[in-house]
Amino acid sequence: MNEKYIHIYNNLINYTRNKDLYKNLNREDIFSDRLTLFLLHFSFFLKNFKKDENKLILQEIYDFNFRQLELSIREIGYGDQSINKKMKDYINLFHSMVSEIHFWDELSKSDKIKKISIFLGEFQNIDDLTQYFDDFNLKLSKKTLNSYLKSVSNL
Repeated sequence: MNEKYIHIYNNLINYTRNKDLYKNLNREDIFSDRLTLFLLHFSFFLKNFKKDENKLILQEIYDFNFRQLELSIREIGYGDQSINKKMKDYINLFHSMVSEIHFWDELSKSDKIKKISIFLGEFQNIDDLTQYFDDFNLKLSKKTLNSYLKSVSNL
């Protein structure tokens, strides 16, 4: 598999490891929490760079990231049948996220909170998470896809 997108994947993983994201979770975080946050970060990444001229590159990044997720699930110890079902569920979740945040920039704060709550219902104080993803979205919008591809910028 082509490794040229590994730095994008690793940057998304690093955002997902941000301990502040989990401070409002009333339990120890689990793999599915981290995966949900990873997929949300990735959704915002794709939303910001979705243009016709980026279509092929974004498809390659999409394929790479989901292949990496599949490898992570295999490392946890799931069997082949379980992996296929899990991957289908995760891909459906991801596409639901992409759909929900598509018009993020036009949404009111209360609508953004509702969107984030759909995916992070186990978390307390969704306001903080909504602000976090607003800031993340803004940060992404200030740079070009090329800057991330060339490894000039961290996400």
